[in-house]
Amino acid sequence: MMWILLTLLYGVLKGVREIVKKKALEKNSTIEVLFMYTLLSFLIVLPDAKAAMGMEPKFYFYVAIKSFVIFLAWMFSFQAIGRMPISLYGVLDLSRVMFATLLGVFVLHESLGVSQAAGLLFVSAGLLLLKYRPRGMRSTSDGQAVESRYVVMAFASCLLNAVSGLLDKLLMKDINSSQLQFWYMFFLVLLYLLFILAARVPVNIKSAAHNKWIWLLSILFIIADRALFIANGIPDSRVTVMTLLKQAGCVVTILAGRFLFKEKGTTHKMICALIIVAGIVAAVC
Repeated sequence: MMWILLTLLYGVLKGVREIVKKKALEKNSTIEVLFMYTLLSFLIVLPDAKAAMGMEPKFYFYVAIKSFVIFLAWMFSFQAIGRMPISLYGVLDLSRVMFATLLGVFVLHESLGVSQAAGLLFVSAGLLLLKYRPRGMRSTSDGQAVESRYVVMAFASCLLNAVSGLLDKLLMKDINSSQLQFWYMFFLVLLYLLFILAARVPVNIKSAAHNKWIWLLSILFIIADRALFIANGIPDSRVTVMTLLKQAGCVVTILAGRFLFKEKGTTHKMICALIIVAGIVAAVC
């Protein structure tokens, strides 16, 4: 049961991180937040450098692939989250459940029991209800009009994050959490630095360094990812169930949208989220 608690911790912290991302992007550009965020996160795990050494050469390549997947996922998600209501993004982010479940079944050959299948149906129903809102609950002034490209970016991020979760499960069979987290962050810093230099993107390091939300984001990221990596390293953990558990953070983002960012139209999203949470409960019972 430890892997379930660790995954739930990751899910809640993930919801809090989406809020912090939104706040960080109010003061700095996407690339400024991403670069400083990854750099600070790497500095936090730097004391693990000694424990991170000793991997077989092939695993450096595999971890680099994971880093590239997350590099793209974060570019998409930060662009989307900066331009849509946090409550809407939080529910759209739940679509990764479907991607990760399919990967778990077809790649890892995990069995999808009756309870997991029921949970997936509830999650899918919640996502469909988000799109097909009952006429009586529609509003022309709820501020939900979002360019379709940002919705596509949100879904692309979900798919890439599901691939990353699959890679975590595969890698944690042969390396430890310190090795995965250290090298994953190291390669991410290099990728964002190379992007900045190649694209000649202006970055105000001083401004980003003084953005308290980026510091908080880095700390939450390290804690959440370490919990997830440890959970992945537990032999009994299952990607299909873990993916559903991770979505507990959607409630956090919807509540934040309503009470922190004063977004409208959150009642409908909360209903969708409750249906999805029912699916999560069904999957683990």
